[in-house]
Amino acid sequence: MLLTDVLKRWQILQNRPSLLLTGTDEHGMKIQQAALKAGVPPKEFCDRGAEVFQDLAKRIGIKGVEYAWQMLHEKGWIYESKHEGWYSVSDETFYPAPQVQLIVEPATGRKIMVSIETGKEVEWTSERNYHFRLSAFREKLLAFYEENPSFVVPKARMEDVVKQVTTSLSDLSISRPVERLDWGIRVPTDPSQTIYVWLDALLNYATASGYPFTPGSETTGGWPADVHVVGKDIVRFHCIYWPAFLMALDLPLPKQILTHAHWTLGRQKMAKSTGNVVNPFWALDRFGLDVMRWYLVHEGGIADDADYDNRFIVEKYKKNLQGGLGNLTSRIMRGKGWDVRRAVKQYAHDSSVVNEGTYPAISDEESKEGRRMYGRLRALPGQVDGHMRDLLPNRALQAVMKGVADMNGYLQQASPWSTVTRLQGIALDTTGEQMQALLKDEGKTPEDLEADIDRTVYMAAEALRMSGLMLQAFIPGSAGRLLDMLGVAGERRTWEWCQVGKDDSYGDPAVPLGKGEEGVLFPRLVSEF
Repeated sequence: MLLTDVLKRWQILQNRPSLLLTGTDEHGMKIQQAALKAGVPPKEFCDRGAEVFQDLAKRIGIKGVEYAWQMLHEKGWIYESKHEGWYSVSDETFYPAPQVQLIVEPATGRKIMVSIETGKEVEWTSERNYHFRLSAFREKLLAFYEENPSFVVPKARMEDVVKQVTTSLSDLSISRPVERLDWGIRVPTDPSQTIYVWLDALLNYATASGYPFTPGSETTGGWPADVHVVGKDIVRFHCIYWPAFLMALDLPLPKQILTHAHWTLGRQKMAKSTGNVVNPFWALDRFGLDVMRWYLVHEGGIADDADYDNRFIVEKYKKNLQGGLGNLTSRIMRGKGWDVRRAVKQYAHDSSVVNEGTYPAISDEESKEGRRMYGRLRALPGQVDGHMRDLLPNRALQAVMKGVADMNGYLQQASPWSTVTRLQGIALDTTGEQMQALLKDEGKTPEDLEADIDRTVYMAAEALRMSGLMLQAFIPGSAGRLLDMLGVAGERRTWEWCQVGKDDSYGDPAVPLGKGEEGVLFPRLVSEF
């Protein structure tokens, strides 16, 4: 959900209309069994669960399904047949024989059959139901994958999908007998059958966008999606079954599917059934919304799993947010001996800063470092946008934070506060000896030193401004506060302003900066582990 929200906010930052759609699993035998255990009807059980997830989402179509079924049936893509196979209630799917194995359950010593892919228990099932002619789409799917090699991100999962379709693609059972599953949408032509959970769930993407579409309105609701964001455990459903369903319905396919890895806890998969989970509401209350958003995106895995630990959050917060972005902000906006607004007015469009080749500094070595820093700063927005276009929000955020760290390092080396001290010493020197030494040894005047200070301050302020603009997609609350501290106008917070020297109007804080811990961008955590 968070990855999808970041992708949406990035589109909004770039003035593109964007629609985010999510949902909760409310269908299938797993839900039916859980409701029975809870002693309430499935509908009430789902409503209770949905309220929790909808509340979490705030903090960070039956008719369409029936219509789709009728279209698939009329086109000849559905037939009735006996089905036998290994069924996982937890995964809501049948597994072919090569994808299951016999294990001994450690906790009980039972010998059980489980899915090799997910480790969930399966049971042998024999029943009559309806099937979708998935095998008929093998060549069409492979041709689509070849024409769209970046359809699945990351590349390794794209290769896995192609391998699965190439080696084994059987017809798909898409209904269950009502006596086995009565919670769900009935097959329109056969009320003794319930529509398969994944056909129902996947169609939600299209129904939320207006399907069944009236002529001429096929794209007005946002379909086809630019990107689906799913966990790696449901790749097969989204990257094989879903495209085949859409092909059968003559509907356009989503442009890309971002498949992310999992968060583990103690190096073990999180699972409600085992209690190995993290309470997201507790984490939000404990660390704050933006801290959790930052940590989950920055440290979360796209290709590989990442392990969750509260101590990691504290460690990363202190190093990157408090000691990195927060420290740079305080150094510049609370620094004594310079005026950020003056520096912005002087250098926002000054050729000596904008032109890498003539960047002036105290020495040739400092001039080289200044040009290098400017070059990295100028290239940063393009690098971040490139990662976002590649559907890698984690790398995008890491690039922004590296830019902040680089600027902190450059600021430490340039040490404008030392230059301020030199100027104060010259002002207090009644003999004029320090002034003469400055002219003799460095060929500079006090005005030149002031220019050096302003130039360094401006570079750091620009790094903060552009970082703040880009971070609006990741940590919107903190990014807004940073831009307020810099005095960036509300109408100048979109992507078009994310260029070095583009905005010359900021520098006067729009909010009180405070003193000490009061008003800092990222304060110390109240308690630490």
